[in-house]
Amino acid sequence: MPKFVIERTVPGAGQMSADQLREAARGSNDVIAAMSPRVSWQQSYVTDDKIFCVYVADNEESVREHARRAGVPCDVMHRVSAVIDPATGE
Repeated sequence: MPKFVIERTVPGAGQMSADQLREAARGSNDVIAAMSPRVSWQQSYVTDDKIFCVYVADNEESVREHARRAGVPCDVMHRVSAVIDPATGE
C-alpha cells in the first residue's frame, strides 16, 4: 500500500503534555481500528505548531476520511515515492 506524509497544523502542538499526546493518539487509534486494514499509522513528528504523520493507506481518500473521523486537520498530504537513509549512499 502507498505511504503518505501528512502535515497537520496544530497550534501549540510542541507544548502538549504527555497526557494530551496520549489522548490524541488514542483518538486516532480508535478510528484506525474501525478503518483497518485500509489505514495504518506508522509514526508522527511533533514540532512547535505542526504534526507530521506517516501513514500507510490504500489511497488518499482513506487518509482524509481518517482525519475527518478523528477530528484532526489534514492540511497537506504527500504520497511517498521512495524512502532513503544513510545506507542508500553506501
